[in-house]
Amino acid sequence: MTHFAEAPSLFADHDDVTQVLPLQKGKVPSYMRDHRKRLRERFLSGGAAAMPDYELLELVLFRAIPRQDVKPLARELIDTFGDFNRVLSAPLTQLSAIKGVGDAVLLELKIVEAAAHRLSRAKIMQRHVLSSWDALLDYCHTTMAHRETEQFRILFLDTKNTVIADEEQAKGTVNHVPVYPREVVKRALELNASALILVHNHPSGDPTPSDADIQMTRQIDAAAKTLGITVHDHLIIGKSNETSFRAHGLFDAAI
Repeated sequence: MTHFAEAPSLFADHDDVTQVLPLQKGKVPSYMRDHRKRLRERFLSGGAAAMPDYELLELVLFRAIPRQDVKPLARELIDTFGDFNRVLSAPLTQLSAIKGVGDAVLLELKIVEAAAHRLSRAKIMQRHVLSSWDALLDYCHTTMAHRETEQFRILFLDTKNTVIADEEQAKGTVNHVPVYPREVVKRALELNASALILVHNHPSGDPTPSDADIQMTRQIDAAAKTLGITVHDHLIIGKSNETSFRAHGLFDAAI
């Protein structure tokens, strides 16, 4: 059985969740050094598109496990969670259950995940929502598609339909998230927002709106209208696609 040795833990007050061998002293074997060099060169010349998911994951793991072959671990993570994105977004408890995944690996994976979220969010903030709609959908999928529980967030817009704030309003269970229309409208007033886009995810992967989703949308829209605030849309994010109330003719039917 292959063992993976990590770099020293960056969490001084937290024991590693898996037992791994100590780092071997000496130089990295030439075959491994050459393999890592080839992967880095291929990434620099062709980008991520030139690499399968497990090789891209190897590049991330190189820093956490500097002197051992990480290909078996990369393949195991992909086999377990499905693809590169799902590995990054997997809960810490599930990642820690994989042999060889300890603090340093967890840290590297979550840094990359956080960077992806920051980059996708930067593409929508202070941007006109209609001109950056694809970026908005990409951001929602990046941050919400692989969550195991429901999350409800709101994009707040100004009078020019520019995104001025993006906030998580509530977390829930695997099939329910509590949403209070009064709190939604109250927050919109605090931010001086003129319009809203509602977003939540379905952990099941199916973005089909439920009766509760439609009822909740109706209640928020009614509360917002009384104060002159427009609800532009409600997006439900699934694993690989999304439902827009507006685009699918559900929004007008609901409100």
